[in-house]
Amino acid sequence: MSASATASPDTRVRRRLPFWAQVLIGLAVGIVLGFLARAFALDWLTETLNTVGTIFVQLLRVIVVPLVLTALIVSITQLRHVTNAARLAVQTLVWFAITALVSVVIGIGIGVLTNPGASATISLDGARASSTQGSWLDFLKSLVPANFLGLEVSSRVTPAADTVSVATSLNFNVLQLVVIGIALGAAALAVGAKAEPFVKLAQSTLEIFQKLVWWIILLAPIGTAALIGKAIATYGWNLLAPLGVFALDVYLGCALVLFGLYPLLLKLHGLSVRRFFAGAWEAITFAFVSRSSLGTLPVTQANTIDKLGVPRTYASFAVPLGATTKMDGCAAIYPALAAITVAQLFGVPLTLQHYVLIAFVAVVGSAATAGLTGAIVMLTLTLSTLGLPLEGVGLLLAIDPILDMARTATNVAGQALVPTIVAKRNGILDEDVYNGRVSTGSATEPALV
Repeated sequence: MSASATASPDTRVRRRLPFWAQVLIGLAVGIVLGFLARAFALDWLTETLNTVGTIFVQLLRVIVVPLVLTALIVSITQLRHVTNAARLAVQTLVWFAITALVSVVIGIGIGVLTNPGASATISLDGARASSTQGSWLDFLKSLVPANFLGLEVSSRVTPAADTVSVATSLNFNVLQLVVIGIALGAAALAVGAKAEPFVKLAQSTLEIFQKLVWWIILLAPIGTAALIGKAIATYGWNLLAPLGVFALDVYLGCALVLFGLYPLLLKLHGLSVRRFFAGAWEAITFAFVSRSSLGTLPVTQANTIDKLGVPRTYASFAVPLGATTKMDGCAAIYPALAAITVAQLFGVPLTLQHYVLIAFVAVVGSAATAGLTGAIVMLTLTLSTLGLPLEGVGLLLAIDPILDMARTATNVAGQALVPTIVAKRNGILDEDVYNGRVSTGSATEPALV
């Protein structure tokens, strides 16, 4: 066999487009399709994009429960091999809080300077309370699992001409799932040798679901095209214009955190900013189009381990935890700006005490976003804490999917950043991997956990 023939498989692998490039191509195709669907009123194309995007998101959602549960069980049991595991966990939570606090201050600062509500031209006639609401009692109750998998049953009644249609669906409370996973892992760790069969079963199950997740992620370019195309076809400037300053503020706030705060923290720890974004870019771009931190979790974890050099035993604990509680975009920047906007729309003056309460909710209550849907629960939690009208939520819902892309990308970048910083501070970061001198991942498939 010739040398060229021997080298051809590796050559083909090297010539394959990197994953992030495939996602960006999908993004570009989706933008074109979305504009075509909107410009020429191609309802069939909009529906096709919506169907494909919905199927892709459903595939991601269905795999999240077993992936998060088994990943947490395995990672907790592996902490016995990690020196100073308790210190690492505490430092992770502290840095979650620090970055959330700075992010919410940035959001408040932008809101105070730009007055997004005062410049809005939206009518208050559309104000309505969101059906999805959050409170501190809801947050506390959501910590206690209602059943083994944190499953929740919801029913929707749709009246028809002569009949009533009832649709029942199963949802899962991610925060409860995290509590269950940590409890099972801690119990297995405490039992010791007798729990080894259970731990090995969890490890085998995790390997199987890792493979399934990778197969789903291979569809990301198609899912990306469908999701962004549907967003553009559905949401135009006519929806953004009345709240244009607010929308620009959200993107500006996310940009300042993503490209200002995070690079500053990397520089303070002696880490290359360029290498961080090169390592985390796949996860950030995937989060932007999927609008799901949990759906992006496998990519975030693979990037954090294989490209940023965070030890697998620590990353497999910190990244899933961050995917449910580390939300600088959804839980800090957005609710701060939204609360200021709602207050200005309804003519409610905000005092220094209100701004302090906004910061408190962002730092302490961010885990509440895991229990319900996206940033809406965090916004209602913020508004109710400040005593602002919950009806203001309905005014912002129309453009929420457009804003959610920037918020989720910021969330995921922070979920990769904090484990990297904590690993660096504790001397366990593999800087050869971080700086691209050594690769730990396979050429064709990353290790997802």
